[in-house]
This record gives sequence, structure tokens and C-alpha cells, in this order.
Amino acid sequence: MTIESDIPIGAGLGSSGALEVAVAKYLDATFNLGLSRQELAEYTYLAEREELGIPCGRLDQYGSAYGGILKIETRPPYRVEELPFRAITLTIVDSGIRHSTAQIHPVRQQEIDEGLAALLEAKLPPTLYTKLARKHYEVRWEELTEKELAPFLAMMSEKGAKRILFTIKMQESTELALRLLRGEHINATDILRLSDRDIRHLLPCTGTEKRSYVLLGELMNCQHRLLRDLYELSLPELEKLRTAMLSAGANGVKLSGAGMGGALIALSSSEEEAKKVLRAALDAGAPGGWISGIAKGVQVEGL
Repeated sequence: MTIESDIPIGAGLGSSGALEVAVAKYLDATFNLGLSRQELAEYTYLAEREELGIPCGRLDQYGSAYGGILKIETRPPYRVEELPFRAITLTIVDSGIRHSTAQIHPVRQQEIDEGLAALLEAKLPPTLYTKLARKHYEVRWEELTEKELAPFLAMMSEKGAKRILFTIKMQESTELALRLLRGEHINATDILRLSDRDIRHLLPCTGTEKRSYVLLGELMNCQHRLLRDLYELSLPELEKLRTAMLSAGANGVKLSGAGMGGALIALSSSEEEAKKVLRAALDAGAPGGWISGIAKGVQVEGL
């Protein structure tokens, strides 16, 4: 078996998940196993998490197996929704700073759990209590709001409060992005509540597709700020590259993977704009980068 790749390892680009899915698909095709895309994704996820002991989620394996743009339900029965949006151009930039998911992800999860434990010791309204749990993966995050939790955040450490607020706000921004990717119309005011800047001046003179790029880009910016300020995963070197990419015209830029290094991903309205963003990142010190559209999932070639 020969493996060729120009994707840097430990850059937050899902290289391990892609490799696992590629090997599994090779075995599936060679021995006529007849595995579905979901089986490929689930088996390779279990291989990394249960056999190798790496605290990954399902995102990388499912993304590699299915391709396209997905909504993945990470609770049983692990449903996958394939979204119709396709006209996306991404600039992916390697910061050159390697990181380890195993050294970052479990720490943040533990901090969320500690915040939840402190929260559950308070006298909470029954309606709020039923949404919470002692483990982050058991909480009904999609039903929680910052407003209902606000009176109780002072009862936990600052770090615990930040991590819980991060998760709620990330959930809300992701739901808005999903609506856009499904082709639904959303009001800019819904995004402005999460943003720290006014983007309304960018919207009146744009068509529907351009408007979607602007709003999706701002949601990426919102999520990067959450990752930086509430989850504390950014670094000065990443912020320098991100500023250069935004200044070159990217609609939005956010870090990828576990943070503390790795890659940045930018959304552009065209390939021409994406080239400018990539050039700006390289000029700002990035060792490499790529321009990508939306790819298909794992495929067999040459058999």
C-alpha cells in the first residue's frame, strides 16, 4: 500500500479521517463487502476513537465518506442530511503550526463538564434542569438559550461559564448557517445579534447568491471569535494570517480543527477572489495553502 498526500498532518484538516476512510473503502472494494457510506464512516470513526484512543468526533470520517456539505446528527442513530448548496469556494491555509487534538479537545470537554457540574448544584427551574446533564454530550444544547442561563453563570468558574456560553452560541450560529445552506431566507438581524460588526451596508446591492456568501462569511467570523474568545483556541500567528485574509477580501475566515495552530479556512465569492486571499496569506507568512470547491466523497479509481 502506497499513500501519497500533500495535506500537512496535524493541521486540522481531517487527514487521519480521510486516510482511514480511504483504506476502509479499498478493503470494501477489494473484498466486495458492500459497505454503505454510513458504515464506512461509522466503522472508521470507531477505529480512531475506540481502537486508537483519539478523542475525535465523527465529522472527519463522515465528511470523507459522503463528500458535499453535510449536517451530521452525532446522537444515535447518527442521521446525515446532505445539503444542496454547492457554489462555495474555499481558501485553506496552513499556518505551519502543528497541534494535537488529543492534547486540546479533551481539556475543553472537561472544562464544559466542570461548568455543568457547578450549574447542576444550583436551584434551577425545572424546565432548565431537564435540559442539562453532567456530560457535555448528553446536554440538549439545541434547546438552551443564553438568556435562561445568564442568571446562573456566576455560580461557576469564569472558564466554565465561557465554555458553556461558547457551546450555546456555536449551536445557534450553526443552526443559522444550516438554514442558509438549505436555501432558506434569513434576516441579517439574526446574524447581527451574534456579530461584533454591522454588515447591513454589504447587503442591499447584492443578489441572492452574493447575499448568502456575505451572511455565511459573517457566521464564519462569528464562530472564529467564539473559538478565540470563549474557547481560547487561537494564537497571535493565526490572528495575523486571518487579518491578512480578511483584508484581501475574504467574506469570512475561521480556524479549523482543534485550534492552537493548524489551518484557517476562508470563504470567497469566486475563485479569483480566493486567489487574492491565498496570496495575502502566503505574503503574511503562511507556508502553504489551497483553493478548493466542494468535493465528492471517497471514490475507487483504477480497480
